[in-house]
Amino acid sequence: MDKLEIEGGVRLSGEVSISGAKNAALPVMAASILSSGENVISNVPQLRDISTMGKLLAHLGMGYHQENGKVILQSKKIEAIEAPYDYVKTMRASVLVLGPLVARTGEARVSLPGGCAIGARPINLHTMGLEKMGARITLSRGYIRAKAKRLKGAMIYFDIPTVTGTENLMMAATLAEGQTILENAACEPEVVDLANALISMGAHIEGAGTSTVKISGVSKLRPLKYKIIPDRIETGTFITAAAITGGEVKIRNCNPGHNEALINKIRETGAEISAKKNTLFVKGPERPSSEDIKTMPYPGFPTDMQAQFMALMAVADGTSVITENIFENRFMHVAELRRMGADIRVEGPTATVKGIKTLKGAQVMATDLRASASLVIAGLAAQGTTVIDRVYHIDRGYQCIEEKLGGLGAKIRRVK
Repeated sequence: MDKLEIEGGVRLSGEVSISGAKNAALPVMAASILSSGENVISNVPQLRDISTMGKLLAHLGMGYHQENGKVILQSKKIEAIEAPYDYVKTMRASVLVLGPLVARTGEARVSLPGGCAIGARPINLHTMGLEKMGARITLSRGYIRAKAKRLKGAMIYFDIPTVTGTENLMMAATLAEGQTILENAACEPEVVDLANALISMGAHIEGAGTSTVKISGVSKLRPLKYKIIPDRIETGTFITAAAITGGEVKIRNCNPGHNEALINKIRETGAEISAKKNTLFVKGPERPSSEDIKTMPYPGFPTDMQAQFMALMAVADGTSVITENIFENRFMHVAELRRMGADIRVEGPTATVKGIKTLKGAQVMATDLRASASLVIAGLAAQGTTVIDRVYHIDRGYQCIEEKLGGLGAKIRRVK
């Protein structure tokens, strides 16, 4: 099992280029089920989750090929309607094939999804929406089965905004009969990117990026040719890495507008950040000031940046309060940061962080994707050597992170 070894205390300096967004690429790959022909998706990161989705689509009968940042999917035939447990146990995004399969073939059998163990993420809102669209839903032995001759347009209200739920039902609605309206829909940039990809296929979608999305169903969609947006969470991770090391970093091929909540908070800690088109310039402070955050659905502070921000606050001047409003079990990185000397107290959904001057290198263990990124960030600023175990988590969401950080001067290497 691979490990990352980091010798801390180096100020990052130089340029880094951001990869395509994993959380945008995965639903767009699933959307290719809706067409019949060759789909070409560019700016796709080379990650474990991408290859897992590719293998799942290949299992359904589609041709799958990835090279040079492109994914090519041949969707002429769908030969299977089951997404089995062995393919989907490691990745929650697998549930995104549910809506497209029902819309195109009239039936789907999908294993309940896995992914990071960061709390309950029920898919009842997905199945509720499909039922309102006329699908018959059954749950047996860990599998969801959905059946419908043709889905019907419906008014669907989400009790809470759900990114994958919005994406799944938006895809299903593109081939449904009549109009579907999604109320209290998720507004994340990845949802907008999927809508734009579907529109390029001939779908009729209005309001993506707002809480009300309207989809008028069509009889068929054409194959897609689409470029994925930059990864805002990878962008945010490098912003935070520059800030914690007091570095000066130019972040290229990003979308600054997708990171406004994080950028504003990092500025308040003392960092200087400026934006020009698709580039960010970050200069970290000598020592960051403490700032409170509360995670919220987009455009609020992203839950996927909470762990990284906590690493920054661990060495800040003062005390910060971090409130996690999205997932109830997303403080598993706290115990590992404490091993490095961090002073953090957790009570329910709130973590109180008393900043110390310097973290100490230690042997730590990644517990989920974003927790692993927080440990890397902490290791960059720590005195001595930090060894991070279970880095397969970070490989799910960051392409060549040790090479990118190494290009900025970090002393980091992968140990087989």
